[in-house]
Amino acid sequence: MKRGISLQLVVALAIVLGMLLLGSVLAWQGYRGLRQTLVTAAGDGAQQVGKTIEERARRLVEPAQSSIRLLAFNPPASDLQQRLQRLPQMVETLNANRMLSAAYLGYPSGDFMLVRRLRDPQLLERFAAPAGTVFLVQSVSHGADGSILGEWRFYDRALNLLATLLKPDYRYDPRARPWFSQANAQPGTVLTRPYVFFTTGEIGLTMAQRSVDGASVIGMDVSVNDLASESRDLRITPGTEIAVVDGQGSVVAYPELERVIVRDGRAVRLANISALGIPSLAQLYANPPQGSRPRPFEVNGQHWYGMRVPLNLAGQDLQVLIAVPAHELLAEARKVLLDQLLWIAALIAVLLMLGGLLGQRIGRPLRQLADQVRGVAGFDFARQVGVVSRVSEVEELSQALGRMSATIGSFQAITLTLSRESHLERMLDGVLGHLVTAAEVSAGAVYLLDDDHAQLRLAAACHGDGYPSELAVCQGAQHDLPELVREALGLQGRSLAVVLNDRDQALLGILILQLENGAAVGEPFRRFVEELSGAAAVAIETRQLAEAQQRLLDALIKLLADAIDAKSPYTGGHCERVPQLAQMLLDQAVQADRGPYAGFAMTEAERYEFHVAAWLHDCGKVTSPEYVVDKATKLETLYNRIHEVRMRFEVLGRDAQIAYWQGVAGGADQAALQTTLQRCQAQLQADFAFVANANIGGEFMEQADIERLQQIGQRCWLRHFDDRLGLSRDEQARLAELAVMPLPATEQLLADRPEHRVPWGSRKPPVAADDPRNIWGFDMRLPAYASDGGELHNLSIRRGTLTDEERFKINEHIVQTIIMLSSLPFPRQLRRVPSIAGNHHEKMDGSGYPRRLGEEALSIPERVMAIADIFEALTAADRPYKAPKTLSESVKIMAFMARDRHIDGELLRLFLSSGVYRHYAERFLRPEQIDEVDVAYWLGQF
Repeated sequence: MKRGISLQLVVALAIVLGMLLLGSVLAWQGYRGLRQTLVTAAGDGAQQVGKTIEERARRLVEPAQSSIRLLAFNPPASDLQQRLQRLPQMVETLNANRMLSAAYLGYPSGDFMLVRRLRDPQLLERFAAPAGTVFLVQSVSHGADGSILGEWRFYDRALNLLATLLKPDYRYDPRARPWFSQANAQPGTVLTRPYVFFTTGEIGLTMAQRSVDGASVIGMDVSVNDLASESRDLRITPGTEIAVVDGQGSVVAYPELERVIVRDGRAVRLANISALGIPSLAQLYANPPQGSRPRPFEVNGQHWYGMRVPLNLAGQDLQVLIAVPAHELLAEARKVLLDQLLWIAALIAVLLMLGGLLGQRIGRPLRQLADQVRGVAGFDFARQVGVVSRVSEVEELSQALGRMSATIGSFQAITLTLSRESHLERMLDGVLGHLVTAAEVSAGAVYLLDDDHAQLRLAAACHGDGYPSELAVCQGAQHDLPELVREALGLQGRSLAVVLNDRDQALLGILILQLENGAAVGEPFRRFVEELSGAAAVAIETRQLAEAQQRLLDALIKLLADAIDAKSPYTGGHCERVPQLAQMLLDQAVQADRGPYAGFAMTEAERYEFHVAAWLHDCGKVTSPEYVVDKATKLETLYNRIHEVRMRFEVLGRDAQIAYWQGVAGGADQAALQTTLQRCQAQLQADFAFVANANIGGEFMEQADIERLQQIGQRCWLRHFDDRLGLSRDEQARLAELAVMPLPATEQLLADRPEHRVPWGSRKPPVAADDPRNIWGFDMRLPAYASDGGELHNLSIRRGTLTDEERFKINEHIVQTIIMLSSLPFPRQLRRVPSIAGNHHEKMDGSGYPRRLGEEALSIPERVMAIADIFEALTAADRPYKAPKTLSESVKIMAFMARDRHIDGELLRLFLSSGVYRHYAERFLRPEQIDEVDVAYWLGQF
């Protein structure tokens, strides 16, 4: 007879196998989620490392760039003695920047002078410097007879000459050096590729610039050795390998400098990444990852995660290579996985004993429980687990499995909350609630550290109303912090307090669980809470970093907007008022429960996207010339040229007086001469008054006024002085092709001269629809010239004070806004920022600029921006070329614009009927601008 299997064994095995499968799957899911979080955080950390190294490298190079530009303005020096007069300035440059190794001057004649600070005792010994030497001056001079003289001069700190050595064999020729030829060929600053300085053994690059007069080339050696030591401090884990390499694979920075410098006899060079002796970096360079996500790879049987971050240092093609050992990066995740597996094993052992003891007394209820557990094993966590049984043991098992199912559900909810909830406070509320349920405690709270005020602030609480909002923190008392917090809350032994630390073991906050009366804190329960708090701490740290980055982004956007407003005293506040007005109107559209916007809604991410776009809507104004933006009169450029015109009238007036006295001296009729003089002076006064009034600008200039300007301009005056003296190079270039008029020269009183017109040249913007450079879809008419300063051309402006060229320059700010914002790597949730910010000058009928988009191409947020921008411009009281409009005048203009389909009529109806226009006026307009508006009348006009 075949012996059957014991029911006790069957039940025990079923429970064990079901829980083993379920626990393993959950543990593996938790491990994968934590591993993904750690890898993502490593990628974010790598990007931050790259930005940190780039910023520190820029702080090394930019001071040297400023110094070399200042030196480029020094007067020319024809011999060594005159060049030595620049020694204090060059020494002060070296003292101001400790990363400068040397500063030098090269001349087209082959002359050369170098100033070097001798800090290293080995250098002092190498150059046989006298005692007290701080600076060495090396020079090469060419005599008139072709002789070459090499000299070394040694100076102390006060630039007292200690010794002079003649060096006949010192024949350094700067003209043969790349830094000299490159700098001599272009006006800007040039940078060589990084290399090893032969004299000092430092790694750096040479910066050079031709002097303003073109008589010399100034060079400086900038050391980047500090980047190597700083990169050591930026490692993500202890075994992380970090190196900075250039485009040819040469290592520019690595924590162990002795690996980087290769010596071949007397020659020294940078080691190639393949010769550095770090296999992980060599493979990472040979097969670089794409994008910012870490790429796993294997070297010699060891797993790594590799990241590459490009650097932009003065045009140099550099990149940061970061290789992180996988076992170090994932150590925390593996520890959590191991601990979870141990917990699962312990739980299975307990269930196995229960099954063995109670198997004989379990019947039908046990089979029901088995079915329910199999459902849980199939990830049906919503299924109710539990049965009713007369057997107390079965009843208890039923309750235990029910609690277990609830705990697993809580674990799943905690995992989902940690991975999906982006808002820190909501994430903490959700995790704490599930944790209190899973741990079966009475209440709980989470306090987060406020470093600025040395306080713990209440971030989340569950089932507890008596928690104070803040607790004082004693710096350095982290070890005793749980006990101090429990004493402060008066919980004593009825609670469990767990410190929340980030991966650097820096304090983030503390988790408090309040137990039921009489309940004890067991060691397993403590370990369970501590393990779960580790995952919560990682999530808290990640979200705090994300929120800090968002605050930084908001601050930079506000900084840019404030800078644009501060650039011109006449447009201050525009970039701040428009976002507020736009937000007020957008809120009304979102809140509308009837009408055309009843179905319009925006997510929190979309509202933030609109917020960013509104603050950046005029960021292109940083490129707008201030004298055009602030142009208050027609003849104004960098100053009001009416003063030049008035002086010409003065000349003509003096000429009339001279003609009078010449006639008197010649014996002519004095009375007739006096009449002629008075008539001429009166005509000049009237003509100048007319020109000056035309210069002010207005709503419209008649054709008759323009013809009178032309007639006045035909009057001539004599110029007795050369008009080509004291000019800039650009002015001289524009006059070079024009004939020189012999003096005295006859000139018109008002004229449009050829030199007034400035061609576009290489600065022609890509706004024409057929321009192959136009990848943004612009469709704008480009004026024939970049600028036209012609006097009649400007005075004949019919409306306002801007010429077509200047108006294009004003309108071009929106082109630059789109180009600038399109070049930024906005994340997915902000990808519409360039469109929302750049389309507020488009019109519903497609006649706007810069892309002539029509109604179907403009979203509601873009139409809101257009109305906000126009209304702010109409009511602004800080514009030099117009008086501020009242409310009624502004509404009238906008009603006509809606009727002409320039703006959205439905949005304007909402703008007026909701009272947004008046709420804005009460906050930002002057009292005299706020008058009564017949809203009902104007709503009927479009």
